[in-house]
Amino acid sequence: MSQDKKYNAVTTEYQALDAAHHLHPFTNTGALNKKGARVITHAEGVYLWDSEGQKMLDGMAGLWCVNMGYGRKELVEAATQQMEKLAFYNTFFQTSHMPAAELAQEIASVTPGDLNHIFFANSGSEAIDTIIRMVRQYWCIEGKPYKNILIARENAYHGSTVAGASLGGMSGMHKQGAPGVGGIERIRQPYWYGEAGDMSEEEFGIACAKALEEKILQVGPDNVAAFVGEPIQGAGGVIVPPANYWAEIQKICDKYDILLAADEVICGFGRTGSWFGSQTLGIKPDIMSMAKGLSSGYLPISAVAVGDRIANALIAHNEDFNHGFTYSGHPAAAAVALANIKLMKEENIVDYVANDIGPYFQQKLRETLADHPLVGHIEGIGLVAGIALVKDKETKEFFPGDLDIGYICREHCFNNGLIMRAVGSRMVLSPPLVITREEVDELCEKALHCFNLTLKSVS
Repeated sequence: MSQDKKYNAVTTEYQALDAAHHLHPFTNTGALNKKGARVITHAEGVYLWDSEGQKMLDGMAGLWCVNMGYGRKELVEAATQQMEKLAFYNTFFQTSHMPAAELAQEIASVTPGDLNHIFFANSGSEAIDTIIRMVRQYWCIEGKPYKNILIARENAYHGSTVAGASLGGMSGMHKQGAPGVGGIERIRQPYWYGEAGDMSEEEFGIACAKALEEKILQVGPDNVAAFVGEPIQGAGGVIVPPANYWAEIQKICDKYDILLAADEVICGFGRTGSWFGSQTLGIKPDIMSMAKGLSSGYLPISAVAVGDRIANALIAHNEDFNHGFTYSGHPAAAAVALANIKLMKEENIVDYVANDIGPYFQQKLRETLADHPLVGHIEGIGLVAGIALVKDKETKEFFPGDLDIGYICREHCFNNGLIMRAVGSRMVLSPPLVITREEVDELCEKALHCFNLTLKSVS
């Protein structure tokens, strides 16, 4: 049998299995089954291979998570050794184990401010659920149970559990499975390129922050528990707020005694050139969610870092906090996350992103793509970037809704050895933090080729 026929036989077999039994997340499964799923077989460094033998540069680090790249033996060995020693035990029955305790200490060593206490979960969505319950319980302990409204932003993504989807601002998610969790309000997103009109970035930053104050006054300051936001909106298309935005948000939260919750699921663990995006953007959160890069995606784990104000109240309150998961602080996942953070420290990854590969990536993207007819705007920090695709660069006219320009571009990328995600009309990138300059050059060259193919498709 020829190599091509062998590849085709494997692909056909697994596409059939997938179509028969597998319901995919965020997918039109019927349409996918007709098309056939792309079957990924192995990976190394920043590259993936599919069952057809195609090699692809993973410009999305899996799903924003494989920060240390694929095939890291140190992380595989950490999981293996822990599974041989203690594959599982829970942390419910007044018990702990070495990986969970050591990981909590290790996370606290890199979190900003007084975020010294760690609650473990398994996904970013569960971490957000934890924040919702924890901040509401905090205000109950403080004798203010009425202070329970959470404010988030339009087009924000905070997970797909009922609570996470309710908090986020994705209208397509709100239409499915409604009604959601109550006590949630939303304000405008700080998307300067797409929504500011004639305002400068500074003016727009003030306007978007003022929207928070207006919402607080509308619902009553005594009723608001927390404001929740990603330092940089990730799944919303990589929206980098104006430079003055977060400082104004911080002032407003402090003014009305409202907790500030940072969703660091995407920005955390070096992505922006600091351990956390909050440090890069000057945010001082009271509580913070994290996942993805915590274990570089090798095993599912998430955490909530809790500041002293909230943690001390929970500790002093002589009552159980009735929240948690069977796999909270799973020993194997915790061991991998612990090894991951130590590996990041040994290889100076945060400094590498801040002072070497991050600036190079941002510069190279702009040198290669900024003048392209489809590219209206490029924004990003460190190793995360969003690219707005437009019909007309001069007028900022976007493509009509019935022409899915992002999907067209994404398909060209997949078919030409590059994984780039489409978010509406925005293309987003979040490569592994270990990517080299030569690999950044390759990424940009492939992106340019695929943008040219996309332009040809819509011309």
